[in-house]
Amino acid sequence: MNVLIIGSGGREHALAWKILQSPRVDTVFVSPGNAGTYQDAVNVDLDQDDFAAMVRFAEKNAVGLTVVGPEAPLAAGIVDTFEAAGQKVFGPNKTAARLEASKVFCKQILKMAGVPTADYRAFTDPDLAIEMLEERFAGDGERPCHVVVKADGLAAGKGVTVCHTKQDALDAIEAIGRDRVFGEAGAEFIIEERLEGEEASILAITDGKTIVTLPAAQDHKPAGDGDTGPNTGGMGAYSPTPAVSDEDVRWVEENVLVPTIHALKKNGTPFKGVLYAGLMITPTGIKVLEYNVRFGDPECQPLLMRLQSDVVDILEAVADGELDRIEPPQWDPRPACCVVVASQGYPGSYKAGYEIRGLEAADSVEDVKVFHAGTSLGQFDKDRIVTSGGRVVGVTALGNTVAEAKASAYAAVECIEWNGCWCRSDISDKALAKQTIKGGLHSPELPIEDD
Repeated sequence: MNVLIIGSGGREHALAWKILQSPRVDTVFVSPGNAGTYQDAVNVDLDQDDFAAMVRFAEKNAVGLTVVGPEAPLAAGIVDTFEAAGQKVFGPNKTAARLEASKVFCKQILKMAGVPTADYRAFTDPDLAIEMLEERFAGDGERPCHVVVKADGLAAGKGVTVCHTKQDALDAIEAIGRDRVFGEAGAEFIIEERLEGEEASILAITDGKTIVTLPAAQDHKPAGDGDTGPNTGGMGAYSPTPAVSDEDVRWVEENVLVPTIHALKKNGTPFKGVLYAGLMITPTGIKVLEYNVRFGDPECQPLLMRLQSDVVDILEAVADGELDRIEPPQWDPRPACCVVVASQGYPGSYKAGYEIRGLEAADSVEDVKVFHAGTSLGQFDKDRIVTSGGRVVGVTALGNTVAEAKASAYAAVECIEWNGCWCRSDISDKALAKQTIKGGLHSPELPIEDD
């Protein structure tokens, strides 16, 4: 079959690379893709807002499966358009994608499902939010104020402000709710208690009836070493993580994932695709920070590096509603580590168009794959690859231990250079601080029982 992938990031490059390993696949098209997918697959220039044109392309080019990478087209209803045309597609429909597209909707589903999460209040009026803060945290702006302010809508992973003082919170409300730095995503926003602990991610694939849980991963959202600085789309990830034990995974399956899928079904918004639970492991137990409705970027890269099963079988089974008919995925027991190399200035403003050197040398490091994200081909020379985004490449490596995977990833990173490139130096150090690390997880499929 031919496969169409929608998106242009590191996640989409990783999906194209893995899908091409399937003996069932002839051609992988990626729209719009990047310089990496140009090398590994076939980029196609389709209007990203014209879902009907994408359907026509799929029909004309004998596409047997379309895989939607990013959250924006999912939230805009791309799956609905493909399904209405009888095209097989992987991902949730528009109503189910609200689980990521609306923080308020996500909180409502978590409450309906009885899933532990932070207490919150939703606002559309910044003045009312400020009034609430002034009442609860009387005093000057330096008074401790452990809350998080989140834009309700999609903001490319940047619509969250973790506050330490009252002034931090007031500034976040002004920026998100009044100045609309994230556009209409801030038309509604929430203020929630700030949870303390260690973050981790558990992703599951579901057809709405059966759940297959993937190995836990740990993303690194803040820009700076030691989790300092502003939030980003993700500066690196590794899998598996000792922050989440096998017992924790089973608890999350039974108390988070299954109840959420069941609540969505009862709510009239049945879900199929990737259910990505962002977790905080607090002293009082695991709580859900948020849900995403697609593979995480960069968590997708180390997960797909470790996947040994045919990913097409899994994705197609979800689209067909037959996930219970396939064998559980098999995983390389070796850990994988992904280090994101970014443009100077990211997650703020940055310049693009710098030539990237050393990509071939980085890819030649044993058990390393460089997944492209913010890259494009030179305007007049397609042999030149230049920067076009904030997160430019995700250098991903396997190793017998987390330390070996990290060493290989950073050895490959050392090969890559352009004007202003930078990365965190401590990706996976949280695992190295632990005494032991669990092996790969082989979670059984979990059926979701009806009432």
